[in-house]
Amino acid sequence: MATLPNPLPRLASLGLRLPPGGLVDATDDGPWHEPLLWLSDDRAAPGEWSALRRTAPAVGLLPVVLDVGAGHGGPELWELMPGEMSYAGDHDAEEVLEEFWEEYAEDDAPWPGLTIPGATKATGAAEGTDPAQDADSVASDIVDSLLDGRGPLKDPRLALVPARRSADIPTAIGWMGPANHENDTGRLSAVLRSWEDRFGIRTVALGFDTLLVSVATPPTTPAEAEALAAEHFAFCPDNIWQGTDSTLSAYAENQLLNQPAWHFWWD
Repeated sequence: MATLPNPLPRLASLGLRLPPGGLVDATDDGPWHEPLLWLSDDRAAPGEWSALRRTAPAVGLLPVVLDVGAGHGGPELWELMPGEMSYAGDHDAEEVLEEFWEEYAEDDAPWPGLTIPGATKATGAAEGTDPAQDADSVASDIVDSLLDGRGPLKDPRLALVPARRSADIPTAIGWMGPANHENDTGRLSAVLRSWEDRFGIRTVALGFDTLLVSVATPPTTPAEAEALAAEHFAFCPDNIWQGTDSTLSAYAENQLLNQPAWHFWWD
């Protein structure tokens, strides 16, 4: 796999309008050889993520919101391990999910396979519109709702990560949030890539062990939502085991059906 150049060492010369902040290179093994991300000093405000989403991708960076106020501090204390991550493109999303399903599903239930979205696929866009722009628009709305106090984040900070795809953001920084479920976040990024393609998701926020994605085209029928619930269970069993919805059917109805955001938490 060819590694893309990291623009962060040249951040000051890239012409981006940024609030006060600094570069982070702290990992579980000491300083990384290049910065992993840029992090703002102060709480992010509505509109800031959207502004960077319009400009930062052109220089190889993507914005994400990091929650530094949930009792675990900022990413400098998150035991990031970029050297342990594989490349998401080397994994097949269905194989990853099927492996998890076979490990965690009860009663030896067979793996149901990937969810096939409805006729609109993952675009959710009206005829003649750009699916990527539609997904980014939904992501912008979700992020603004997180930053104006309506979301679960305690102290959201704006960050920039060297990544080409939203799905790759957790892997690019060596995020270990799902460590009790999977140590190689590259495998989970492969699933996020698949959800990007099928449901128009964007990785919009990370905490120490939490992940929040926006969803441009969530399932719109109970059958599709329940099929997708199996994928969510394989991806993050704690969402069902330790959530308020203890069955896949209840989870599908309350957390997936027509929902523009998905939240994951690993114990």
